[in-house]
Amino acid sequence: MAKRSLLSAFITGCFCAVFAVVVTSLGMLISLVPGILIAFVSGFMGSLVASYVLKERT
Repeated sequence: MAKRSLLSAFITGCFCAVFAVVVTSLGMLISLVPGILIAFVSGFMGSLVASYVLKERT
């Protein structure tokens, strides 16, 4: 169970890192509210991607 949780967290972190690079490369000027919204979307989508990847592997 711990291995699966760590893998899920790793996949989510990787997704968030890639998402941050994409957002930065688009040149968005992030103030507080859009920054919070972007962080939420990044975490939410990363979690969905991790769930999908782990579901496909089992």
